[in-house]
Amino acid sequence: MGFFELFKSPDINQGISRFQSVKGAVLLDVRTRGEYAQGHIPKSRNLPLQELHKAPSAIPGRDTPLFVYCLSGARSRQAVSQLQEMGYTDVTNLGGIQKYQGKVVR
Repeated sequence: MGFFELFKSPDINQGISRFQSVKGAVLLDVRTRGEYAQGHIPKSRNLPLQELHKAPSAIPGRDTPLFVYCLSGARSRQAVSQLQEMGYTDVTNLGGIQKYQGKVVR
């Protein structure tokens, strides 16, 4: 990995395609409930970053593939780190929905 790749944000559109191909995967939106209600990616679950401590009861399997997004990618990056600290082993940061080009549920 090169130096500039550290600052490259994930491509949420490619990530969603990957999520759709992984059996049993969970698409996790870590924005606030209000942001989620304004528009979210189909099949996503809302678990705001401030409530991430509830992840073990919401997603009991620590080996469940998790694909995490937020608005810009900052909160999802924090969430991935926290989820890994909680013992989740397959966590992917998708970045921010603001770059998403697919259908949004309102």
